[in-house]
Amino acid sequence: MTSSPSAVSVEDVIADIKAGPGGPRIAAFFDFDGTLIEGYSAGALYAHRARNFELGPDELVRTLRAALAGPLDEDTFTDLMQRGLHGWVGRTDDELMELGEQLFTRHVAGSLFHGAWRLVRAHQNRGHTVVIATSATRLQAEPMARELGIEHVLCTELEMNNGVFTGSLAGRSLWGPGKIAAVREFARSKRIRLGDSHAYANGDEDVPLLEGVGFPHPVNPASVLARHATERQWHVVRFPTKRNQLHPMALARTTALVGSFAAAVGAGAVVGALTKDSRGGMDLTTSIFGRIAGQLSNIRFEISGQHHTANRPAVFFINHQSTLIDALVTSRVVQRGFTVVAKSEVQQIPLLGQLLGLADVAFVDRTSTANAVSALQPAVDRLRRGISIAISPEGTRSLSPRVGAFKKGGFHLARDAGVPIVPIVIRNAGEIMWRNAKVVQEGTIEVVVHEPVPTANWTKADLDEWVPRTRRLYIDTLDDWPGVEARQRWSEAIAQASVRR
Repeated sequence: MTSSPSAVSVEDVIADIKAGPGGPRIAAFFDFDGTLIEGYSAGALYAHRARNFELGPDELVRTLRAALAGPLDEDTFTDLMQRGLHGWVGRTDDELMELGEQLFTRHVAGSLFHGAWRLVRAHQNRGHTVVIATSATRLQAEPMARELGIEHVLCTELEMNNGVFTGSLAGRSLWGPGKIAAVREFARSKRIRLGDSHAYANGDEDVPLLEGVGFPHPVNPASVLARHATERQWHVVRFPTKRNQLHPMALARTTALVGSFAAAVGAGAVVGALTKDSRGGMDLTTSIFGRIAGQLSNIRFEISGQHHTANRPAVFFINHQSTLIDALVTSRVVQRGFTVVAKSEVQQIPLLGQLLGLADVAFVDRTSTANAVSALQPAVDRLRRGISIAISPEGTRSLSPRVGAFKKGGFHLARDAGVPIVPIVIRNAGEIMWRNAKVVQEGTIEVVVHEPVPTANWTKADLDEWVPRTRRLYIDTLDDWPGVEARQRWSEAIAQASVRR
């Protein structure tokens, strides 16, 4: 009886990466489907083609037969891919890449393994050359590479003639032997030391890739790869997988979370109306939601530094991945005495506008041609009344755990009101409920609340200095959780700024 391969945690692999050599001559090659993302990006492509009546029954039958027949060889994979791509003949490169972006935003980004993202970041922080090496096409892999800041993509290329797809592949498909051949050529051209490099893959066809580097990492391996891992004493990395959207427990958790939110809003609205104290009603809503929603939906919290939320009023910054989960985290961490900022046009939406008005939401006109700072005046007014503001400095929900560019609005808001900024770093809201997800996953949300930074008497130069510094705090905290060193640097910067004043 064959024993199972030994497993290591993501933390163990990251520790080895940190302890090992750095520099661009060491590479990290990441397979895409099943390794960087859960499942297969081809599924989103097939679904798109089926919706647009581009997927014929013959092709579907051939694909299913090939999948059930066992491991594919390179020729069979190439034949299947070329047949499947035949319907795209005549499409331009721009059209195909636009399709890839749409599928990524709507479907593929939410399949990112957060453990894989952490490994990518660990290699990037060591200055390694990070590469996606995949049998998929560029339109499938390029959007993820751009999102993760990965410069190099080795993939199965489509043949273009004057920017138009011919129906053929440009060279060899990167399946099995084709992938390791491309990796070796890339390594030769970039002077990469494969003996010191890493590779991550899940498929049976990727045994040659893993054998070709000094540090092989099977990820959630298929059966043949798992057997090879045992024989070669490779340590397996396992990423947790998400339950299907239709799984009864996932549906029950989602119902519990949404239901508790609705119940908390209802209770707060009734109490606010009876007592003629809308602020008290809002505080009741956030208190109830923050306390019970996690318990009902099996979401746990690990919060460090919550005592920093005692500084009121304040502008609370949160990194933004999931509207409902971020609302839950803010309610759990800040608890009461706060509101949020919303676009003024939301106020005109029937019922929603009235509910947000009762919640004392600060409506701002972001389309106004007037001074952008003056548009924030409703939020400034609430801060001066003692009501804190929770806001995302990124301005929008991100597609991955990557920290986006910080906008200056929240910094202006704090400075104009003379209140501190309290950075709240959420590690894994997207794992619990990605921004386009329909169901909630169980798990633990980890949160770090950092020391408040005073903004009273800030000049424009101060503001310009603290915007990138605050973003760096979020990046460093996420890269080296829970950000002990980042916390120390942040505290020292605050102390130095205080001395200068």
